[in-house]
Parts: sequence; C-alpha cells; structure tokens
Amino acid sequence: MKNLGLCCLLLAAIGFQSCKDEKANDAKATAKAEKPISVNCYRAFYENDTIDLKINTLKDGKISGNMVMKMYAMSEKVGTIEGEFRGDTLYADYSFTQGKNDKAIFKNPLAILKRGDTLVLGNGKIETYLGRSYFAKGEPIDFDRVKYKFLAADCVDK
Repeated sequence: MKNLGLCCLLLAAIGFQSCKDEKANDAKATAKAEKPISVNCYRAFYENDTIDLKINTLKDGKISGNMVMKMYAMSEKVGTIEGEFRGDTLYADYSFTQGKNDKAIFKNPLAILKRGDTLVLGNGKIETYLGRSYFAKGEPIDFDRVKYKFLAADCVDK
C-alpha cells in the first residue's frame, strides 16, 4: 500500500514538472516570436577587427539581437544577445559559437554604453561562478579606454 502511494506521488510530481517545463518553453518561444518595436544596426572597427551588432527593442523594454565578431587571426564568433537597458547602459548576455564548433555554446556578459549616436563596448573584470560569467561586483566598467565604438549602420539580413 505504501509503495502504491509513493508511486502515485512520484507520477504526480513528474506530471507537474513537465507542465512547468512546457510553460517555460512557451514563454521563451513567445519572447522569441515577439515583433520588435525598433531595430537598430551598428558596426565597430578596431585595426583588423569588425563587430556587427543588431539590436531589437521589444515592447517590454527588453533587448534581443545578433552579434558577429570577426577578429584578426581568430575564429569568427556568431551569436545572440539578450538583456535590457538600465539608464543609458545596455547589460546583456552574449551567447555565441566560435568557428566551426557549433556544439559548444559560450556565454559572456556585455555592457554597452549609449553616448549620443554611438555605442561603446565596455571593459570590466569578469568572474565565473558555477559556470555563469558576470561582471565582478564593486569593480567599475571602463567605457573610456576601449577598442570598440559602434556607429550606426544599415541593417543587412543574411
């Protein structure tokens, strides 16, 4: 009798968990399918490096987009960004694949300051805890001594 009760309890827990997972997946799919209220494209150059950035502003103020980093003598990084503006600074996560290795997905934090019509990619101390990278608390993000300053560019879909 106890085993029957435990089995029923286990099955109910599995059922509730699967419903929870479906709702989370539905929310992610809705966010991905949401049409942006504005789309802006930018390009940054530094020596032989180029970064292309596409920013989609969604209704709820969240930001999504794409970023392609072409660094001299390195594999191309292609990925997506997701985040939000806090004041004039965009804090986002950049999830990307590097080169032909599309099985490994890397994730780094980004801080991008909006100065007039330009965006400045900030430098800061990054720490990793339990596999998650983030900017170190209490450490400033430098927006003055930087390599990459984005200027507005035409959006080109590939």
